[in-house]
Amino acid sequence: MSKFSNKEIGDKGEKYAADYLKKKKYKILALNYRKRCGEIDIIAENKQMLIFVEVKTRHKNSYLDAALAVDRKKQNRIIKTALLYISENMIDKFCRFDVCEVYVEPENLKLEQINYIENAFE
Repeated sequence: MSKFSNKEIGDKGEKYAADYLKKKKYKILALNYRKRCGEIDIIAENKQMLIFVEVKTRHKNSYLDAALAVDRKKQNRIIKTALLYISENMIDKFCRFDVCEVYVEPENLKLEQINYIENAFE
């Protein structure tokens, strides 16, 4: 059992994911963008694309891949929320939906591994 709350684990994972994207030369536009229909963990862009990223953080010894938690229902909420963001900000770029799996040490939340999945769903 972890001494950290799910929120602490999730927040740490989102920080690792944002750092990963910055190193890949993505510009972070928003973190934890919330609307009534859902939330998007990270909204980023590069020269060609607007990217909506769902971050899933797990302990390194998890039995299931973190990305499996992004089921069809969750995907639909993310898509609806993304459409609101696009409309509010008058975005005219191609969009992509990615999932970032972040695996951490249970004792201290130290980063163990990141699996970044581009075009995880449509």
